[in-house]
Amino acid sequence: MMRSLYSGVSGLKTHQTKMDVIGNNISNVNTTAFKSSSITFSDLMSQTTQNASGPNATTGTGGTNAKQIGLGVKSGAINMNISGQGSSQSTGNPFDIMITGSNFFVVNNGSGNFFTRDGSFYVDGAGNLAMTSTGYNVMGWGVDPETMNIKQESVSALRIMSAANMTYPPEATSLAYVSGIIDKNDTDVTSSNGKGINLNFYDALGYSYTAKFVFKQSGDPSKYSLELDKILDSKGDEISLTTTNGATLFGDASTQLKDGVVSFDGTNYEWKNGELLKKADGTAVATAASMYEGGVLKTDEATIEALGNIAKAYGYEGSVEDFLNLLVADPEKTDPAEALENPVTVESLLAKIAAGGATAANNPLLSDTNTFNTIGRAFEGVTVTFDKDTGKFAGINGAVTATTTRFNLKSLGGNFEDVVIDFSDISMFDNKGTSTVSATSGNQDGLGSGRSLGDMIGVSVQNNGMIYASYDNGMTKLLGQIATASFANASGLQKEGDNLYSSTMNSGEFDGIGVDVTANGGYMSTGQLEMSNVDLSAEFTDMIVTQRGFQANSRIITVSDTLLEELTNLKR
Repeated sequence: MMRSLYSGVSGLKTHQTKMDVIGNNISNVNTTAFKSSSITFSDLMSQTTQNASGPNATTGTGGTNAKQIGLGVKSGAINMNISGQGSSQSTGNPFDIMITGSNFFVVNNGSGNFFTRDGSFYVDGAGNLAMTSTGYNVMGWGVDPETMNIKQESVSALRIMSAANMTYPPEATSLAYVSGIIDKNDTDVTSSNGKGINLNFYDALGYSYTAKFVFKQSGDPSKYSLELDKILDSKGDEISLTTTNGATLFGDASTQLKDGVVSFDGTNYEWKNGELLKKADGTAVATAASMYEGGVLKTDEATIEALGNIAKAYGYEGSVEDFLNLLVADPEKTDPAEALENPVTVESLLAKIAAGGATAANNPLLSDTNTFNTIGRAFEGVTVTFDKDTGKFAGINGAVTATTTRFNLKSLGGNFEDVVIDFSDISMFDNKGTSTVSATSGNQDGLGSGRSLGDMIGVSVQNNGMIYASYDNGMTKLLGQIATASFANASGLQKEGDNLYSSTMNSGEFDGIGVDVTANGGYMSTGQLEMSNVDLSAEFTDMIVTQRGFQANSRIITVSDTLLEELTNLKR
């Protein structure tokens, strides 16, 4: 037989193999993250008919080269273009992830790790991040519960939708600050009702509350009282301000000096015998003696109603507490200066009426002129002071260095935390008669603001593979990080089908831990998938060359057959 006949056969087989590689490339032109392959040829072997000889110096003859006849071609290597980056395809799915760089995702089928560039993932019924095609778990690193940072140890399945991750725990408010401008000409500030501000806060169970405070100007426009008015729950109902240990809920008992005049409605009311308040028609509306027991004001409904009638008679309808806290120069002090230095409250004057023996001479409530002067009022809270020259905050309760005060919510019991309120950001400037002062939970950095229970509303993957959950209470939580694998010779990986690869002795082994994708300059992009890196124009060109090579080798066989036919015809 002719050697050329077998050479032609080897050529046909080798070009057929190349066509198989080209066909596989083209068939996977739309396969996610597919890496194209190419084949190289090498000569099969050669038959030596004469060995090479060296030159002969004695005879002066030169050497001759070996005489070899090639016996065909074979496949030299099939190389995978694994380093070639495929183009990106936008999908809009947040769990579709594309790696830019040379790293691979690590996935596990329950018994072993595989590697892939196919980042089409989803969250399965158990909350695990998994491949959509195979269901294999995506591997990564968990979060250290103590530091709340990623702990890069042996990779494990990323269970991002566990029950613990679906909600973010509530937290009680512990810090707050008051900021803005108090304008001394603001009619709200100068009125008897004062300028109201609200502080929203949470208890440890995530229930929300609103504390209503009031700023009131004193006789000195650089000093303001801040008092707690009431606390409302999330339904708008007032909660009791009675503390469990007798502690002051906000601030301390204090006084605020501010001159004023109180007028008694002598037309519609009269004090009978200095102890019984009657209407003009003779109807009794309050008996001072019945409102006290052992010198202490009672809290029953009859007393509350009577106090309301008394306050109304003095022009303080609906403001009983304000009326009772008014300060009056002590009428029992003969020295006017001493009387001013030792003021008494309207409530104490009312108590003296209840005790009997009160007259117009020693009790302003029974004044013959139906008016009396006040010098201020008693309140429970703090005094906020401003520098008269600069308008800047100048301290609390006269202490220049004091910038905070404590809202003693723990004293109410339940699940509250004390709230430390910072006043250093308020000022007293001209703002065209409008105050902008307000209270905000948390500090300037947002710490200590408290929160309600949060439900997960979204999951995002950062470019370094870190997975964060966002919650409807404004919080975010680190759930884990997608690990990647890097190989010294990625071309040495072995294809396992389903866009998967396994390590081989020539690729290098996976250490079980993996690397951060950004460690060698790579990154992840969400909402995108890597497309195949098959170049159709190059594949079609190679297909033409392969076809011509196949045709040429078939001609070798045809011509060799013709020659053999001529040989057999010699016998005729």
